Amino acid sequence: MADGVTTASPSGSVPVRRPRPGVARWRARYRVVPWWARITVLYVLARIVTGTMLMGFSSIQTANSFTLSHPPYLSFASIWDGAWYRVIASAGYPSTLPLDTAGHVTENAWAFMPAYPFLVRGLMLLTGASFELVAVSVSLVAGWGAALVFRRLMGRFLDPARATFATVLFCVAPVSVMFQVAYAEAMGLFLLLATLMLLVQRRFWTMLPVVLLLGMTRPTGLAFALLMVLVIGVWWLRPAWVRMPSRPSFRSLVPPAVVAVVSGLVGLAWPAIAWAVTGVPRAYTDTELAWRSSYIGWKELVPFAPWVQGFGWWFRQPAGGVLLALVLVGFAAFVFMPPARRIGLELRLWAVAYLVYLLAVFFPQSSTWRILLPIAPLLGIVALPRSRVYRVLVVVLCVVLQWVWMYYCWWVDGYDWTPP
Repeated sequence: MADGVTTASPSGSVPVRRPRPGVARWRARYRVVPWWARITVLYVLARIVTGTMLMGFSSIQTANSFTLSHPPYLSFASIWDGAWYRVIASAGYPSTLPLDTAGHVTENAWAFMPAYPFLVRGLMLLTGASFELVAVSVSLVAGWGAALVFRRLMGRFLDPARATFATVLFCVAPVSVMFQVAYAEAMGLFLLLATLMLLVQRRFWTMLPVVLLLGMTRPTGLAFALLMVLVIGVWWLRPAWVRMPSRPSFRSLVPPAVVAVVSGLVGLAWPAIAWAVTGVPRAYTDTELAWRSSYIGWKELVPFAPWVQGFGWWFRQPAGGVLLALVLVGFAAFVFMPPARRIGLELRLWAVAYLVYLLAVFFPQSSTWRILLPIAPLLGIVALPRSRVYRVLVVVLCVVLQWVWMYYCWWVDGYDWTPP
């Protein structure tokens, strides 16, 4: 054996596999190290790998609308949406929406939630550091926190080995570069995972401030409200599916119902704020529509139409419709297949609720892979097989896909229509 020896049992009838002395000593030392320290080392190593790839791309980056040629790491990590967050951190949000010659709203800062850039602004004033340094540092710290919470969350459902491997995948995922660039995804994911952990622990009242902050960091309020409705429904119909002994009483329903209502209101708050400041009722939605106009032109936002429109644009009809149906059926089969039950119904219902939200409002484009980051808890399903060959191949594939994603989405190659 590669890491053990086989000896006879005391009875002499059943062989017992014992680890080699060196392996046994290594495992003993490994167990002494606190779990959070192991996850921290894992996270740092993953960020070094990703950072090395980013630096490789920055070394060949030519001058563009964001940076000069061969930009340093912090500048290269603050392009794309980072430029919008810089605008918000320095000047806030516009009171007048920019319009094109046809009177359509053009791209502007109202597409971005305020919690991340305002936090960055506060730290800039407190420390005197540059936007790039503070913004990337906030993402790095938030990503570290997200990895720690993710490991705790996975540990609620999986054995330690599988929970740790799921965290490995979390740290090296194809879009894990979001943990070290000037984007709000890392902060949003940390808050989301903390909220899911509180949900699993049934600490509903504690969820409220986290839900409020989450809804002002990333547009997930309506999706989380739908999740709470689904959890309440399952709790009422099949309590055992959410590990509850009986159906809820009126009193026990109040806390999750309040969380659902608050989350829904937070999901509607930002469009209302944009309306109040600009005087335009559809300021937020029209701003979001500006980003998809270069694909399909100016169209009204019709719920659940964007993905049909998007797949039709990318693949033409009827192939686009067929492919979309296959994607949805495949997602449902993956989430509800018997082995997926290992990660708990709440996490799978979150993935369903978030996908329903995306189907309702989001237009699939090059940023889709980043937008899918909140369904990271499904990595617990990917981590179930114990084969070492499988695990090595999956990690290698994730790292390769990081490079592919950076090549097609992050690196600015002339006229680039694939923003991350």
